[in-house]
Amino acid sequence: MELPLIAASCTFLVVIMLGTALYLYIERREVLAVWRRRVEGHEESFAEGQPSENFRDAIQAQLQTVLEWFAKWNQPSNAEEAKATRRLLVTAGYRSRKAPIFYIGSRLLLAVALVALFAMIPAKFLGFPSSTTLVFYYFLLAACGYYAPTIWLKHLIAERQDALQRAIPDALDLMVVCVEAGLGLDQAIARVGQEVGQGHPALGDELNVLSQELRTGVQRQTALRNLAHRTDLEEVRNLVALLVQTDRFGTSIGQALRVHSDSMRTARRLKAEEVAAKLPVKLLFPLMFFIFPSMFIVTVGPACIKIVKILFPAMTGQ
Repeated sequence: MELPLIAASCTFLVVIMLGTALYLYIERREVLAVWRRRVEGHEESFAEGQPSENFRDAIQAQLQTVLEWFAKWNQPSNAEEAKATRRLLVTAGYRSRKAPIFYIGSRLLLAVALVALFAMIPAKFLGFPSSTTLVFYYFLLAACGYYAPTIWLKHLIAERQDALQRAIPDALDLMVVCVEAGLGLDQAIARVGQEVGQGHPALGDELNVLSQELRTGVQRQTALRNLAHRTDLEEVRNLVALLVQTDRFGTSIGQALRVHSDSMRTARRLKAEEVAAKLPVKLLFPLMFFIFPSMFIVTVGPACIKIVKILFPAMTGQ
């Protein structure tokens, strides 16, 4: 049996053994915890052989502990950096107090994990690289692992903001209907948050948070500005400015929302037309470098081969 096959088999067996040991360890801890609570009188009912939490919850708890430990070694250098990290997570929809800990810990954990996995690869498979090359690979993998969560988070923010942009005109139409039906602005926001959440979960979530802030006694202007701060969208900031002005000057909210909704739909249509107008330019280079050469080879290639077969013997005197 060849050495690579032996190494792969040993690695597979080690991974299986570690996974089994981790499963048995977590299962044992959960069962002991349930029995301990039962003995102390904190558990009223207990199904024999059934732990209080399933295996997935136990894995999440262990992962949370690991991330918290790694987060201790990767704390933000100052308050401004911590505030910026918190703002990014809130914009992406993660409002839990532990979200910054998980995010910061995952950056360091992923960097260490990639370097450790690369170090487990036998040098024979890598062609016995020099120490300088190995150090370069280590730094590259560590950088990729450290910045991968940030790239993923910014991708989530872009997707969420795009979903909010698509949902705002529909939500404004519903809000106009609610306001013109006699509901107040606070009640209209709560109702629209419930209705629009079925088709647009991101906007429904933001409106529900806004409604909860209004119910807890936060001033309307402050709650609206918090909404603009959380979403970090120009469309939402314009909407918040409109609602603040109508509330301050006592103008018709329904009419203002209707005009704003029409303007947003017009802007969305113009943006779609702009994207469509850019398509010919974007398709030019793929056509020139991929499609046209293939078509040229298919159409002219056989003729060129036939011409070469006829003219080459005549030119060489054969």
